Amino acid sequence: MTAAADPAPMPASPPADSDLVRAARGLPVRRTPVWFMRQAGRSLPEYRALRAGTRMLEACQDPDLVTEITLQPVRRHGVDAAILFSDIVLPLVVAGVDIEIEPGVGPVVAQPVRTVADVDALPPLEPDRLAFLATAVRRLVAELGATPLIGFAGAPFTLATYLIEGGPSKEHARTKAFMYAEPEAWGRLLDRLAISAATFLRTQVDAGASAVQLFDSWAGVLSAADYAERVLPHSRAVFDALGSGRAGEDGVPRIHFGVGTGELLPLVGDAGADVVGVDWRVPLDEAARRVGPQRSLQGNLDPAVLLADRATVDREVRRVVEQGRAARGHVFNLGHGVLPETDPGVLTHVVELVHELTS
Repeated sequence: MTAAADPAPMPASPPADSDLVRAARGLPVRRTPVWFMRQAGRSLPEYRALRAGTRMLEACQDPDLVTEITLQPVRRHGVDAAILFSDIVLPLVVAGVDIEIEPGVGPVVAQPVRTVADVDALPPLEPDRLAFLATAVRRLVAELGATPLIGFAGAPFTLATYLIEGGPSKEHARTKAFMYAEPEAWGRLLDRLAISAATFLRTQVDAGASAVQLFDSWAGVLSAADYAERVLPHSRAVFDALGSGRAGEDGVPRIHFGVGTGELLPLVGDAGADVVGVDWRVPLDEAARRVGPQRSLQGNLDPAVLLADRATVDREVRRVVEQGRAARGHVFNLGHGVLPETDPGVLTHVVELVHELTS
């Protein structure tokens, strides 16, 4: 009697049926999906080796480097999604704005936007300049197979802060002063930045990205009233511009994340997100109450926890997983990006632990 042949392996689910996309839509999942903001970056020795001698903004426009760097954490950690390797100011640079990323400082703008004339002189982002981006995304989608790729862009307000401040800022005082003093020019500036962000995301979606995340890193410096009146409509315009083709209600899910936005969470969702990213300051069960049952949550382990001992890491991961059960759907992530000094082995362990706790 001959032994029966081994059954053929089941085909992998397509990215559209991945746990990330299902959690974003509030559908049942096989296990809670995990990915990390800044998972592709300085915490990985293979990233540092690959980037040696190449400036950040050059690397972001090289399809070969973008592909390899984006794939590195997927291979190493077994995360449930890749996030496109890029930089928040890249659409501005591609459009022609003179920006350099200075080591230890961040993006530095050669000629900051300080007047109404400066706003009107900003060059638009032409889609034909994004061929490198479409190439990188198509390559990644082919390499990733069933693993979804998340597209990336900076939100209009955060891009405005870099343009007006001339670089990173703690107070964002110049930005807010311009917002108050020049409301018409402020509106035109954010309109232009919304078009740029939408163009950048649309290129990624059309090339095959399975979800998108809009980063409004510095929106937490605003009051709820200012955010609602002066920022939210422009973030909504980005998502609205993705409302046809593969994006929108029946297309790719939309994730919206900001730092220090606990008081803004309902508004962040109202901008058009399917998933609201939550930093570490607000527990996920409380965030679920603020956002409501119509949206999923992403987050929100404090990145600093990953520098602690293993018992502390495990305790905090369990807490986030448990609090995330209050949400319509939960995508496990950090409350901000991976710190450069993080041990990559800890990230791998967190992925394994979340999967074990939720399978």
